[in-house]
Amino acid sequence: MKTLSRLYIALILLFLYAPVAVMIIFSFNSSGSVWVFEGFSFDWYKGLMSDTTMLTALEHTLIVAVLSALISTVLGTAAAVGILAIRKKIAASTVMSITNIPMMNADIVTGVSLMLLFIFVGNLFALRESLGFATVLIAHITFNLPYVILSVMPKLRQTDANLVDAAMDLGCTPFKAFFKVILPSISTGIATGAIMAFTLSLDDFVISYFTCGKYQTLPIVIYNMTKKSVTPDTYALSTIIFIAVFVLLILYNMLQTKSEKQTAMRKVGAK
Repeated sequence: MKTLSRLYIALILLFLYAPVAVMIIFSFNSSGSVWVFEGFSFDWYKGLMSDTTMLTALEHTLIVAVLSALISTVLGTAAAVGILAIRKKIAASTVMSITNIPMMNADIVTGVSLMLLFIFVGNLFALRESLGFATVLIAHITFNLPYVILSVMPKLRQTDANLVDAAMDLGCTPFKAFFKVILPSISTGIATGAIMAFTLSLDDFVISYFTCGKYQTLPIVIYNMTKKSVTPDTYALSTIIFIAVFVLLILYNMLQTKSEKQTAMRKVGAK
């Protein structure tokens, strides 16, 4: 049984990471062939620096990913605090269910519905272009919010409410007590939520496709290229993005581990 389980895990890892490994290897190929590796070279990485279409799409993607991560982190943290403050369980569970709809809903349904809403608003206000940077940003914030809330909420539940009361007894205002007591204790949850939001925004295609208009992100540009031919510098850019996301995931796991250790230490201290 152990041999079969190990074989099963090996096959899963092979199917998951073999395509990525091939992409990384051929990003260093000296020729444009995707079948024969003719020699090691950085030519496609150098060529990437002169590909204005790719660099512009990457810039658009990073701008949307960073802004949506920051905004959704602030809004998600505030929403988590607000939801936790709701005393009626039915009301709190209802709000959480509504909040989780963008996460549970199919991407194509979310994308089409947001597109229709943006076009309706654009026609209502007689805008020249209904879809663009603002609509992509709003769409990304929408689907990022539930993930931030789910990252922050457990940390809020673990925070001792007596600490806030003690800070207020010592002269802190509720606003100051939040920044002095609550915010430091939920910082790991906020960080993991922000990383999750950034990686999801960086990777999104379906929702961006329906809401981007002329403001095209990198996944959409690469998709349009597949209709003709994918240039080898795409492998180089994809390799760079994969390494960046991989580093972020390692950081995410480190923060999760740190958070779990802090929780365990608090439980031991409480006993």
